[in-house]
Amino acid sequence: MQGKLTIDPSNQIAKVDDRLYSSLIEHLGRAVYDGLYDPDNAKSDENGFRQDVVKAIKDLNIDLVRYPGGNFVSGFNWEDSIGPKDQRPTRLDLAWRSIETNQFGLHEFMKWTQQTGTRPDMAVNLGSRGIDAARNLIEYCNFPGGTYWSDLRKKNGAEQPFNIKTWCLGNEMDGDWQIGHKTAEEYGRLAHETAKVMRLVDPDIDLVVSGSSTREMATFGSWEETVLDHTYDDVDYLSLHRYYDNEENDLHNFLAKSIDFDEFISGIVAVCDAVKARKHSDKTLNLALDEWNVWYHSHKQDDETAPWQNAPHLLEDHYNFEDALMVGTMLITLLKHSDRVKIACLAQLVNVIAPIMTDDQGIWLQSIFFPFMQVSKYGRGIALQPKQESATYDSKDFKDVPYLDSMAVYNPDTHEVVIFAENKGEEAMDFTTTLTSLTTTDLIEATQFYGYDIKQTNEDQRMQIQPNDHVSLDQGTLTTTLEPLSWNMFRIKVAD
Repeated sequence: MQGKLTIDPSNQIAKVDDRLYSSLIEHLGRAVYDGLYDPDNAKSDENGFRQDVVKAIKDLNIDLVRYPGGNFVSGFNWEDSIGPKDQRPTRLDLAWRSIETNQFGLHEFMKWTQQTGTRPDMAVNLGSRGIDAARNLIEYCNFPGGTYWSDLRKKNGAEQPFNIKTWCLGNEMDGDWQIGHKTAEEYGRLAHETAKVMRLVDPDIDLVVSGSSTREMATFGSWEETVLDHTYDDVDYLSLHRYYDNEENDLHNFLAKSIDFDEFISGIVAVCDAVKARKHSDKTLNLALDEWNVWYHSHKQDDETAPWQNAPHLLEDHYNFEDALMVGTMLITLLKHSDRVKIACLAQLVNVIAPIMTDDQGIWLQSIFFPFMQVSKYGRGIALQPKQESATYDSKDFKDVPYLDSMAVYNPDTHEVVIFAENKGEEAMDFTTTLTSLTTTDLIEATQFYGYDIKQTNEDQRMQIQPNDHVSLDQGTLTTTLEPLSWNMFRIKVAD
């Protein structure tokens, strides 16, 4: 089997936004408590922050962290999470039927972002609350001082404003499962009015309006059109969410779902541009894919979990090797859409459908950690339009699926081209990459992630990225073999 990739630096998609490598922390299960915040654990610092988790997050090169949800935010009173901890109320979290102690709140989150080198992406509650709570929250966070809410922030220990740049206007408001679920008309009006008052407090913020929670919603497409009719001029991004599963235990159909992912993003772009045309607008709306991942392993476990616990075990998928391949092909798809997808949050970050898992003794890294880490670290620069040749296959739901999925990013600052390539087939692939209009000088690194049973997880912590020593680079042409069912990366030095 053969696969070919041709790269031309003049054929550019876009500069990759650093926020493409972001994540989500929600007050859900053990994501916060027992995850990033565990004050009684020996591995935690004086703030209660797990330092082994902090290191792993830094290794992932996460940019934004969306907080505090997720479904949780639609029933959240943000004022519960500030002030002295012994005065914070314990509440019922109706979204996940858990107990919320509020011991980790707004100030703790902001301090944690500083420690992890991440930036906040703050969501406001447009489910059980609305305009007033949102304007108070942004005044508390971003106004310098001299007002009730900004002075209360100072009293609570933060003299300088948080200056949170990115804000989400609610979460999945199209879903009947959401606290305060609304019709598109109701949500569009509320989002418009909320955006208006938030910008009156701070005109420099970026706002994300909620799109459809899944492609399968009956209102998909029409929801976006109605909401954007109200908010197109108010917001900077439209959110979209996408998860995939392999419930049918069909590997090749599972990996082919990257085609659905590609079509999903293209469809949302088309809706945004249709609204733009109808409004005769000069503004192009970009996308925030602020939830994406593989998710299905924990469904049965979650159904059996008793309600009203503190930090229960919820959504704790243990990812296997085929899941890592799926995450890899989704990352390649994101890079192919980097002209419009500017924010993308792997959901979530710790313990809950996450790349990082904790227990009392330490952490272990899930299979999906490894492709995300590589793309986040080296997929910076300019995404190049791939010209690819590959044999194809048909699966249950998809036709003409390429066995090869590949992408290249050119980083002019480091003078290197980075190639990501996945072999979805169960046979080895002879792989050739030709770099046109570039003078290659050296092969910096070649790695491969392969050789594991597709159902193998990394609980024993034996998975690792391996070097590929069988690569040749000659006059702008790279040749190698992609192992069956493998994730691969090649870093090539090019002349100035």
